[in-house]
Parts: sequence; C-alpha cells; structure tokens
Amino acid sequence: MLSKKTKYAFHALTYLGKHRDQGAILIQEISEKYGISHKFLENILLELKKAGFLGSKKGKGGGYYLIKAPTEIPLSKVIRLLDGPIALLPCVSLNYYEPCEECESQERCGLNKVMIKVRDETLKILEMRTLQDILEGE
Repeated sequence: MLSKKTKYAFHALTYLGKHRDQGAILIQEISEKYGISHKFLENILLELKKAGFLGSKKGKGGGYYLIKAPTEIPLSKVIRLLDGPIALLPCVSLNYYEPCEECESQERCGLNKVMIKVRDETLKILEMRTLQDILEGE
C-alpha cells in the first residue's frame, strides 16, 4: 500500500505536470488544492528536489517546478524514494534485501517463490509507467 507521503508526492507531481507552462508553483497552491499540510508537503517536495525531479525558485514568482519531463519520471523511482522497497517481503527485495528471521530455508519457502512473481509483475508495471501515464489518466 502506498503511504500518504507517496500519494501526496504523486498529487504534487501531477499538479506540477499539469501546470508546467506556468513556471514555478507555490507550495501553498498545491497544499490548498489537495488539503495537504504545508510543512509535510514542503518536506516531500524537498525530497523530490534532492532526487532530481524538481527545481525551485526563491523570491517573487518562486516555487517548485518539474525539471524532468513527465515521461522521464518512472513511478517506481518515486515509490522507492519515499516508501522504500516495492517488494512485499524483505527476502524478495532487489534493493533492500534481508532474510526473513522465521524462515528456515529461503530456497524451500513457497511464500518466497510466490512473492518473487508478485514483485516481478509489479516492477514490470511500475517501471514502464511514468508521471505522464497519470497525467493522461486525468
């Protein structure tokens, strides 16, 4: 399940994508549109900026803006940035692998085998989909 933080990030990215031609957008504008705490949204936008998705401008006419095209922002990267692993179990995670404490043998674990398939199919979708797909769906 996506965290609120990640859902809010997608709302903000979508808003910025829809208003790309308007330049920098104030945090307050996005905050009011989606009912997100200004401070919480500010932290999310800073993380997206550090990851190279957003730029910002200070002063009059300041705010945040996309520095990548919506087609260059994979959903999988945003989710990993804000929520961490996409895999449902740590023992099948590609980037955050950890063995399960209660598992006697990962090689004989049926749950592990099923969750690898779930991870692979989920990644196939999330790595092929971008912010552009969200924009086109609205």
